[in-house]
This record gives sequence, C-alpha cells and structure tokens, in this order.
Amino acid sequence: MRRFFPARFGGGRMSAWERLVKPAKGGDVARVFRLLLELDADERKAVAARLPDHMAAVREDRWSSWRRQLRPLRLVGVACLGGAAAVTAWLFKREFLWAESEDDERIVLLLRHRPAEWRADVARRVAGRLRLNDMRHWAVAAALVRETGIEPPDGDVFMVGWLRALHPGTAVTDPLFTAFAPRLFEIDGLAEALPGQVGTIARLVEDGRLERKRVIDGIVGRLLRDGPSAASALAVLHDRLDLDIDEAAERARDYTRLLPAGPVAVADLALAQLRRLEEAGRLEEDLFAEAVEALAFRPEKKLLRAALSWAGDAVLRDARRADVVLAAMSLIFAQDTLALQERAVRLAVKLAPRAGEAGREAVRQAAPGLPEELRERVSAAYGGGIAAEDMHVTPLPAVGEGPALPPPYASPDQLVRAAAADNVDPHTFERLLAGLVEWSRRAPDALREELRPWWQPLDPWFFGHYEHGSLDGEIHAVRRAFLAFASPETSASLPKPDVRQPPTLGGFKQLYLGRAHELALSFLAGDGCPVLLATPTAGSGHVDPEVLLDRFERLEAAGARALPADLIQALLRLPRDIPDACVRRAEQLTSEAGRACADWMRGGGPADPRVKVYLREQRTSLYLSFSHVLHPVLDVPDDLPEELRPLWRPEAGYAFSLAWWPLAMPSHREVVAAHMVWMLSIGMESGDQQTHALGALAHGDGPLGSGVAHALACGMGHAHAANRAAATDALLTLAARGQVPAQVLGETLTALVVKGFVKLNRVVSVLDDATQAGAHEAVWEVVVRLLPGLLPQDGERPRAGLADLLAAGARAARIAGVRAELPEVAAVAARKGSSRLVQEARRLQQLVTTPKKSTL
Repeated sequence: MRRFFPARFGGGRMSAWERLVKPAKGGDVARVFRLLLELDADERKAVAARLPDHMAAVREDRWSSWRRQLRPLRLVGVACLGGAAAVTAWLFKREFLWAESEDDERIVLLLRHRPAEWRADVARRVAGRLRLNDMRHWAVAAALVRETGIEPPDGDVFMVGWLRALHPGTAVTDPLFTAFAPRLFEIDGLAEALPGQVGTIARLVEDGRLERKRVIDGIVGRLLRDGPSAASALAVLHDRLDLDIDEAAERARDYTRLLPAGPVAVADLALAQLRRLEEAGRLEEDLFAEAVEALAFRPEKKLLRAALSWAGDAVLRDARRADVVLAAMSLIFAQDTLALQERAVRLAVKLAPRAGEAGREAVRQAAPGLPEELRERVSAAYGGGIAAEDMHVTPLPAVGEGPALPPPYASPDQLVRAAAADNVDPHTFERLLAGLVEWSRRAPDALREELRPWWQPLDPWFFGHYEHGSLDGEIHAVRRAFLAFASPETSASLPKPDVRQPPTLGGFKQLYLGRAHELALSFLAGDGCPVLLATPTAGSGHVDPEVLLDRFERLEAAGARALPADLIQALLRLPRDIPDACVRRAEQLTSEAGRACADWMRGGGPADPRVKVYLREQRTSLYLSFSHVLHPVLDVPDDLPEELRPLWRPEAGYAFSLAWWPLAMPSHREVVAAHMVWMLSIGMESGDQQTHALGALAHGDGPLGSGVAHALACGMGHAHAANRAAATDALLTLAARGQVPAQVLGETLTALVVKGFVKLNRVVSVLDDATQAGAHEAVWEVVVRLLPGLLPQDGERPRAGLADLLAAGARAARIAGVRAELPEVAAVAARKGSSRLVQEARRLQQLVTTPKKSTL
C-alpha cells in the first residue's frame, strides 16, 4: 500500500534542499554525505543557492545547534558550490574551525565527479591556504595532487604536512615521496614534523628507500645551516643511524664546526664523534685543537666538564698536545664556576712540566682572575709572581623615564591608518585618542573623509560586533569612538558596548575602555572634547603637572566639562612630588574637576595601602593547569573615593597583556603590582612575555613593598630566559635609582623557594646577570638576605641551586669589595668534605673576611 502515498502529504517529491536540511540540522554527517552523492548537477546548483541564507540563520541558533550542523554543512558546500575558489574559501571559513576534521576522505569523494583540471585547481588553492598552525585539509590537497598527477606544490607548509604523514609502508608508491624525499632536509619547517618521524626516516634508510649517505649529509648540513636554532630531533636521528668510524671520519671537520654554537644536544653529538675519532687515532691535530678551544668557550657546565675530561685523556695519549690543552684550560679559568676552575687548575698544574712557552704564557695570562687559593697554586707551578687582576666594575646604565613617547599623528590619513591596525599597545591607544580629539577639531571634514570607508559599507566585525556577541578589545573601543565622530547615526545603529556605569569601574581594562566609551558618547551628544587630560607626557605613563594645568585651563576656557574617566586617569598619572608653584596655579581653577585636581596636588590623593600576598592552592581548570598561585590582599583606606575602589581591589582574572597596567597609575607601583602577581604567578611556565610589564613597573613611582617584591619574584623565577631577562632589566632600573627593596625581596624569595613555588637556580641566573650589568651592590644586599633562610642546618640536605647562590654572592661581593660577618656561611664552610656547597661557602667566607689591602 505504501506506493499509493505521496512523498509528502502536500504531494510531489521533496526537493534536494529539503532532503538535506533535516539530517544536517540533526548533525547526521553520514546521511548527508550519502544524499550528496546522489545529487545531479541541477540539484547541486539549487542547494548552493539556498546555502548562504541557511548559514546566516544557523549563526543565530544557540551554540549547541550551531556547532552540530557545521560538519554536514561543510560537506554540502564542498559538493554543491561551483567554482574552485568558492569551494576552497568554503573549506577555510572561520566557522569551520569549530568542526571536527575527520571528514577529509568524504570531501575527496565528493569532489571526484569534478573534472581533473578543476580538482587540480582546488589542490593548489588548498595548499596555498595552509599554515603551520592551521593544517586543515592538507589530506584533501594531497589526495587531489595524487589523483590528478599534477606537480606537487612546493610550499614549505605542504611539505611539512607530507613529512607528518610519511609512512614506511606507503612511501615507495607515493608520488609525494618521489618529489619531496630528495629535499627532506631543505624544508624550512622541518622542526615542526621531524620529532614524530625519526623512526620512520631511520626505517626508510634501513630498507634502502632513502640513500644512507644522502641522509647523513642532509642531517649534518642542516645542523650547520641552523646553528643555534638546530632541531634536537636531527641529533636523535643522527644517533639512530649509528655511523661507523669511516662515516664519522668523512665528516670530522663538520662536527668541529658544530661545536661553537650548536644547541647542547648537537654539541654532544659532535663531541661524541670527535672523541671517538681521536681515541681511534683518526682525528687531525688541528681539528683536535679547534674542537677543544670551541668547547672551552661554551657556557654550559655539562660541555665544559666533558671538555676537561677529554682534554685530560687526550694529553695522556699524546704529550705533545700539552700547549693546546693548556690554552683551553686558560679559557675555563674565566668561567667563574669554582668546581670547573678547580678541575682546570688541577690539570694545568699537572701539565706544567710539559708546558711549552705558548702554554705557559696562556696560563699566566689567565690566572690573575682566579680565586686567591687557585691563583697561588698556578703561580707556584708556573714560576711565581702572578698577582690578582685589577677589578673592573661595570657602571649601572643611566635610567630615563621609560621608553620614549612616539610623536603625535601628523595627518588624518596617518591617524586613520593607525586606527585600522589589528592591535594596539597602551602608548598607541593614548596617541589614537589624543589624535582623534585633535584632528576632529583641527580638520573635521578631512578626518571624516578618511573614515568614510569604515561605514560605507559598514562591517560590524571591524568594530567588535559579530553574530553571537561582541569583542571588548581596546582597538574596538577606539574605533567605536572614531565612528561616533565620523557618523553618529551609523554608530548609534551598532549594539551598545557592555561597559559598566560609571565607565571608570571594573579595574584597569575598564578604565581604558571607559575613556574611549565616554569620548564616543561626547561625540554622539554633539559636544566632542577640546582636549584630553590624561594623555601621558612621559614613557612611564606620568603626566607633567604643568602640562595638565595647561589642559585644565583650556577646558575651562572652552566652557567644557572634563570627562569623568579621563579626569581620574589624569590624576592617577600625576607624579607624587608636585612643585608648590603648580599647587598654587591649580588653586586658581574654577571648575569642579579643577578643584579636584587642586585637592589632589595638595596631597589629597589616596593613601598608600599595605599589600599582603598569600600562596594558595588553586583548583586546576579546563584551561589553566597551575596548582598554586599568589593571591594579593590590600587594606583599602576607608576614605578612598568610590570611583577608585575597583582599582584598589585586585581580581583573579586573565589578561592578555599586563603592559597596560603600570601606565594606568604609574605613581602607585604597589597597587599595580598587587594586581599583577596573580597573572604573573599562573604564567611562570608560559612564553606569554607578561613579565615585560615589570620594566614599566620599575620606571614608576611610589613605595615598594610586598606587592612589588612578589611581582619581581615571579619574573626572577620564570621558566623562560627571555622572561627572566625582563625581571633583570627591572632590577637594574631599581638599582640605578637606589630603590631595590632588598629586605622584602629577600624575604619573599626565601619564602617562595622554601615552599617550592620558585626555583632557586632561575633566581640565581637573574642575580648573576644583574651583577654583570653593574648592579653588584644591590645583588649582594639581596643575596645576604637570602642565605640565612636557605642554607642547610646540620643534617639537612641542601636544596638545588644553593651552591650557585653562594657563587653568585661571591661574584657580587668580590666586585663590590664587601667585608661582612656571615655566621651561617661560616658554619657551612667549616664542615668537612669537598662538596661544591662547602667549596663555594669557603670561597665566599674567604672573600668577605679577608682584610682589604692597604693602598699606602
């Protein structure tokens, strides 16, 4: 009986679109795929016509419904859109980032009904859209290349995809293997894919599908080409190939060239091969000399120990190498690591009877920089009369007011181009707002004309608005202010930004956003603003009091009202010391805002709060994997104005850049630091460069207490050297200004090291760098406060990095000429044994207790 019923109650056959849309809405990928395979050309064209409107409607659905349809709709577009460019653009639509990526095989099958030339065009277009951080549909492009027989795209990213997918079982029949295997070690993105394919390449070499000699030469050549940035996976692959002695001998000169600058793993590889050749009598003497000298220049202790071991064994095999080895030992004398210096001195003294004139001269030239006991041992073995070198003291760099401010925008065209950039830093944000105010008064018609493409046609995304919400970035807030000036009616048509009222509330970000928002409102009201009060006059974020008073007088002369958030920001940016003449001038202001400024300049600003920071356990979330974080607490003054209270209330919220915060209130470093410590403490293993905000913090003003100490401690304990360097720069700035909070910083670091939150070796690296840059006195003040709480008591196991801390203290004390009583250090120095901890304690104890030599 079923044949008597029509396909629908209304009669007639369902259209292709109607057959597809229901399973698509339900997320039924398999059914949509089968239906698409059955469509004819006219049906595909009809479906393609309905697709844009449906996608627009889908975006309005709730998240779960929207995401469920993404995979089916992606297949629909691939099967039905007409042009190769349209299909490629469809595959890479932003929405499909949220779709799972296991449909590439279905996509290829849907494209098979298209002509070969069309599919080849898609292959090239997809390959051109690939990025290392977005390899979507590489498999689609690869399959189409194989099927159509075209020449494989030679883009680096496409080749990275090939290497990631390489398999020993299918390589021999793959045209991509034929095309790319000879260029394997020329791929720029090799490091992205090689770690997971070391075994595959080794297997292909073993099976004879890759020529062994060519692969070995490729590895060594790539290591030489990449130098310090060479991928460690290349060293792993080299070891997997297990070169014989003849293969190693062919490349001895290349291994020697790898020693000076290669990563540690690469230098280890080269050293192992060179030592193997030397022990077999297959290494030329000039290469031995070059290799030992190169190793002696390396900063890594592991490589220096290996150099000492090899040099000592090699000279026993051939005494004629004594001068070469002594030249290398003289370089290690300068390493300033006591254990290494002792080993180098021991070997130098042992070789003294065999030393030639060149070797003796190299040792005598280098020995004056050794600690006294070691220098005397060398002097006795090499003819005496070696005096300590004159101490060279590096002066601290001069300190300015932070980075120089960029000049104002010179034309409306320059201003608009800057506002169209993807992101802004805090200084650019200030320039943009100030430039908008200036050019809206100075050349309003010219500025509107430059801005006309912003709303004709209007792209809401450009202003931070999209289908499912809005963005609240600083650049979007600035653009909305520009649009409010240029086309108030267009601006009014956009959704209102979610800025709490009054706009100053919500912490630093809301203060910046509120200033842009209130400027937009002033344009919408038809008033505009004659001048902004808060635009900084110094790189630190400060506003010069004289300049601020000029701006107030201009406002009052124009009969204009100060914008509330701009007023608060301006007062927060005043320096702490205001000249009396400025106070008297401020008292002549007549507006309510002017009277507030005068009161602030007389000392009516907020009192400095006391900051306490607690280390607490933090439950791991989906996105953040930290377990302990720093939580600050401020004692907010009772008389603090309500408008300022959010800025005195640190919140545990994620910020993508801390660089904005110190410039918001540069005269209140302790408050800013209290806000920063939570973010800094959760990012101590990341590479997000948040510690760079410490430099701006150091250039500010105001007392330094627990907040600043904990912020510095997070930077000093960061996992990445580049982030620790930012902490070093901040420490140098404070040292040059005589403001290092040594007592509270020492207490803070001690507590965080004891609790395991900060690793001592990282802190020591910052202290050492600061010493070398001239901050030896400040470093000593910090070290001397760290040692009592970290040195072990009798029977306690010393913590990692403590010997390095003693060595860092010795370096700073030696340069500063410190003399001090250190009972905790003396107790460790008096212990029996020759552990590095005891040795470094003895060296420091000797340095600080040896009487200064008279200059008479």
